This record gives sequence, C-alpha cells and structure tokens, in this order.
Amino acid sequence: MGAGLAPPPFVKGLLLSSHTENRLKDSASPYLRSAAHQPIDWHEWGEAAFARAKSEDKPILLDIGAVWCHWCHVIDRESYENAEIAKIINEHFVAVKVDRDERPDVDSRYQSAVSAISGQGGWPLTGFLLSDGKPFYGGTYFPPKDQLGRPGFRRVLLAVADSYRNKRAELERAANSLADAVSQAEVFNGARADFDLGVVEAQVKSITQLFDIKNGGFGRAPKFPHCSAIDLILERYQQTKEEHLLAMAETTLEKMARGGVYDQLAGGFHRYSVDERWLVPHFEKMSYDNSELLKNYLHAYQVTQNPFLRETAEGIIAWVNEVLSDQENGSCYASQDADYSLDDDGDYFTWSLEELRTALLPGEARVMELYYDVEAHGEMHHNPAKNVLWIAGDAADIAKQVGLDEATVRLTIAKCKGKLLAARLPRPTPFIDKTMYVSWNAMFVSAYLDAERVLGGSLGAHCRAFALKTLDRMLKEVWTESRGFGHRIGGPALLGSLDDQVFSVLALLDAYEATLDPRYFTAAQKTMDLAIARYGDPEAGGFFDRPNDAAPMGGLDVRRKPFQDSPTPSANSVAAIALIRIHAFTGDDRYHAFAQKTLEAFAGIAPQYGLFAATYGLAATLFAHHPIQVVITGPANDPTAQALEAAAHRVYRFGKSVLRVTRETPQLHLAGTLKETLPHLPSNKPLAVVCSGQTCLPPTSDPAQLTALLENGIAGAASS
Repeated sequence: MGAGLAPPPFVKGLLLSSHTENRLKDSASPYLRSAAHQPIDWHEWGEAAFARAKSEDKPILLDIGAVWCHWCHVIDRESYENAEIAKIINEHFVAVKVDRDERPDVDSRYQSAVSAISGQGGWPLTGFLLSDGKPFYGGTYFPPKDQLGRPGFRRVLLAVADSYRNKRAELERAANSLADAVSQAEVFNGARADFDLGVVEAQVKSITQLFDIKNGGFGRAPKFPHCSAIDLILERYQQTKEEHLLAMAETTLEKMARGGVYDQLAGGFHRYSVDERWLVPHFEKMSYDNSELLKNYLHAYQVTQNPFLRETAEGIIAWVNEVLSDQENGSCYASQDADYSLDDDGDYFTWSLEELRTALLPGEARVMELYYDVEAHGEMHHNPAKNVLWIAGDAADIAKQVGLDEATVRLTIAKCKGKLLAARLPRPTPFIDKTMYVSWNAMFVSAYLDAERVLGGSLGAHCRAFALKTLDRMLKEVWTESRGFGHRIGGPALLGSLDDQVFSVLALLDAYEATLDPRYFTAAQKTMDLAIARYGDPEAGGFFDRPNDAAPMGGLDVRRKPFQDSPTPSANSVAAIALIRIHAFTGDDRYHAFAQKTLEAFAGIAPQYGLFAATYGLAATLFAHHPIQVVITGPANDPTAQALEAAAHRVYRFGKSVLRVTRETPQLHLAGTLKETLPHLPSNKPLAVVCSGQTCLPPTSDPAQLTALLENGIAGAASS
C-alpha cells in the first residue's frame, strides 16, 4: 500500500510449498529469496529479463517490495503463491521482482511512473512494462479477486495481456508519453531560482501550520516522523528563541516516545503510527528512521536538558546495539520485520492482559496495567485482546491509585520493564534483515558520533568506537579511488548511489572532527570530488542519483535528481550540506560554488515542498549563516580545556564542528580567518575560539561564556 497510507492490520509471512525453487533462491536479497518457493518464473532486475521479454514478445510484470513490507507478503501469499495466477503470469509475462532497499534507483523511477498512472505509490509496487522497460499501467496492491474497491489481480493480468496483444500501438503511445513526463518531472526543469533564505521562513511557517498541538507531530493520521523538520525547528529556535518552536519539537518528541510507535521495552522506533496519537504503529523498525530519530533526541536534549529525551536516545542505542548491528565487525543491519508469520500482526510487540499478569507478580501487574494502559480489550483489530504498550500514566498518579509511595512505583516500573522484556524474548521473533547498506550505515555513524559528544561517559565511548569501526569497514570493503562508495557492505557488489556518497561524506567529516585523523578528511574530500564529477550536473546544478557512467536501466532510463525527504533526507540537500562543510575546512571556492548551484537548482520549488524539504531548509540555513567552528586548545588532560570542550558539545547548532587541538595534533584542515588566528593561540593554554565564515570571536577560557557565544553571540558575528 502507499507509503503515506495506513492499511488495515494484516497478516504476512513466508509460505513454503512443494514447488521447485525458482532462480531467486541464490539472490543476495532476503526479500527476493523469500519468493524462491513461488511457482513463478521470477527474474531479478537485469538484462536477462529484458532480453527474454523482447525475444518472446511479452510484457514485463514488475513487482517491487521489501522484506519488511506487510502488503508485499500479502500479495505474495494471495497471488504469487496461487497456482492459477502463477500460470497466467508465466504464460503471458516475464516476471521481475525487485528489492526496493537493494535497488532504490529502480524503485524511485517506477514509483514516479505508477503514481502518475494511478495517483498512488508505495509497496508493493505492481507495474506492467513494455519489453523495453517503459511502463504503461500499474498500481500497488491488487487483491486476487475484486474487493476493497480494487480490481482482482487475475482480471487485471488477463486484461493487460489482452491489451498487449490487441492494442499494442495504444500502449506504446501511453508508455512513451509517460516516460517523457517522468523524465521531465524527475530532473525538476524550471525549478531553478536565485538562492533566497526566505525559503526557511516559508518552511517553518508551513511546518507550524501542520503541527498537531494536542498530539505532537505534523498533519493527521497516519503519522510519520519528520526528522529533518524537527532539527530545522530546533536550529531555528536557537537563532530566534521563539518559544513556540521549542514547544513544537519537544512536544512531538515526548509524545512519540510515550506512544506505541516507540518500543517501550527494548527501545527503538517503529516505522509510523496509523493513528494521530502515536499509539498503534506499523511495527517494522527501519535503520534509517532510528538513526535520524536518535539525532533528534540528542539535539533536543542538548537544547532542553530534558532527561526523558536523553533516556529515549539511550533506548534507541540499546536496541541497535542488541538487535540491529554487528558489534564485532562494525555496521548496522537494514531493518527488523513487524511480524513473524502469516497469522501475526505485531504479536511479538503486543500484550494481552493475561500475558502481562503471567509475567509479573500481582502488585507489579497492577502498576504496569496503569502505566501502559493494558486492559482486557486492547487496540489491535485482528486480536482485540492484544494491547500496544504506551505510557498512559505517571508514577505520582499511579502511586495514589495503588497506595504506594512514588519512589516505590518508579522502582517497580523500571524492574518490570526488564521482566516484561525477558518474558517477550522467547516469543517467535520477527525477521532481521542483516543486509548492510552503505548510506544507512553512514547515517548511523554520524548519529553515534553525535551520541559520543552529547552523552559522554562509557556509553559515549562505546558509540564512538562502534562508529569508527563501522566507518573503517566501509572504507576498507566498499570504497574505491575511482568510484567512491558502493551500495552494500558484504555480498555481491552493488553500484553506489548518490545517497551512498553524500551520507558517507558527512560521516567522514564527523569522524574527522571527532579524531582529527587526516585520513577521514582526505576520504571525505575525495568522495565529494567523485560525487561532483560522476553525479553532478555542471550546467543546471544539483546531483543525479546515479553516476553518469551507470549502465542503462531499460525504457525508463531517466536522469533523476532526488529532492524530497522521503523516506530519508534528500540526497541533493545532504550534498549541499556536505559541500558547505568541506568549504568551511578548505576555503576552496569550487565547493561553495557547487553548493550554491545545488541550492539554486531547487530554489523555485523548495517552498512548495515545505515539511517534505526540511533538509533543504537546513542546507539553506548553513549556507547563509556559515558553519560554526570551535577550536579548543590546551594540554590533553587540562580540566579547563575539558570543561570548554564539554560546553562546546552541550550546545546544539546545526553543522557546528568542535576541534580539540593539542601540541600532538597533526596539521589541521582549516581555512580563512580561523587558519590565520590559530597560530597566534598558545597551544599550552586552555582557550576556545569560535569562528563562522570570515569572522572569529575573541578567545575565551570561560565555559559559560563559550556557551553564551554559541547560543547567542555567534549569530551576529556570522551574519556580519
């Protein structure tokens, strides 16, 4: 179903059959391997499928989905495992199955095409293509028979096959027209305009208008996290101190963390909420959601010092460390599924009243029933006895109801969380996709390095070590001097995308700031140079999602410039941020010029996207105000220098870098005024100097003054 829609809860899972395994059995993708038992002659995306379609003069049936996708498994069970439907497909079509996580380039193009046809996108994506790959019809989920207002899949298949035989010229005209329309839309012709920081004002106004005052979040159900929008609001608050902006961010993050969209026992966020109160989620957990939400909670904690936000950030880290990562070798896995079988819909994560009472002592159960709103009748439609755990009460109110003191209730809640998690662990566990995608790993490297700076202590040290181990693995296994980063760590090589390059550049810059190891900066600069050369549009500005030497993609071989924040931050906006940050270190004007050209490529349409282009707003803010750079000098163990460093990390400012310099520090990558100022600072004296653009403020040895400069003083300096 559509990514922005909330389909009713449904079951899914993988069925086995006596059918001989098809050619997907050897695929590197868990999603494709899950279809190996189906009685369909599936192909992976590639030249073999197109060649066969042309030689046999058949249309292509394209199925795009993911291992975590509810309705992908529903259509698998109902249609692709149905012998009658499979016979129709094998007779009349060349069938191609694509993992959207493995091939986001294929997915994005056909999503655009099918959305233009049907007005709806999402997964599963069902497309019907000419033998050259041009789409002429499609949709998302089709039931096997007419139902839910949708035509039955059997009827659709036969009608398409008939049209392909008897109305070929009409289909070809429609396909050519659609391909042209998609091509025009995807490169954003006519979107260019002069850069205008007013776009941020327009975006913040739009986001504010969409804010749900009662429940937090933006818009109505279903509700998705909009992580870049939250960071934009927080940065805007730091600039203006408008209290309503902070209230929007803090309310949203608190409501989400109290809701069922957050796993109250193990930590980590589910993909989205089907209701406006954040109570009932779609239970799959995605890597890219949790990395960006981790940053949100860390940044909001920096601004508010709200301990609940810190606890939530620590909960995300705990879940990733335990479930979604290879701690020994470095790297994060792609996702955890929602369900484990056909007869399940979030059963692993939900609780009946009886299950809760079985796991706890009677007094404990009463406290947790009130805390998590567990009743005989829960929220799950498929199984009314099942409750989604969400924080419904606070310790003080519960203490009054059960006749205990508040401290005892708090201790009971903490103890019972552990007991409930222990009782949950033996349940059949939803599948974990252990595929390791480069861009998503880079996002977690940045998030974990953020965690080191904000959280400190042993947890921060662990996050730093794991982030650097992951980044070193990426550089060793999937980076080359000629092509930059590939798309997947481990398994058969996959061509890298723009996302893989630019998110990795940010991760490398973050690692350089954390370690001052020049090899990270060198790799960041080389990767950015490769991105400009291989993905950049030197004439119109911006970047294409595939390199200029990528193999053809069939009939929908359009050049695409990703701009919208969905489901991850826009790669073009991230590229602009990376260019701005590299320019701040090097002073090389070609990075500044390409950043400006990238921002101008979308300036004419950015205000219309509002909430869905918040990363562009962050890039625009950084471009206009320049990154803040803080250099701290003094001996390695000097307590004043340590206090200055802690003060610098305590303040959230988007794009800020903190460089800890000692006599042993290798030569830094610094440019402009900061490069001229640093040699005049005594390396053995603890001082902090704050610079932005061509302006540096007077050095200080006072942590409180440094905090004030970062929160207030630098804004004037940066714009002067």
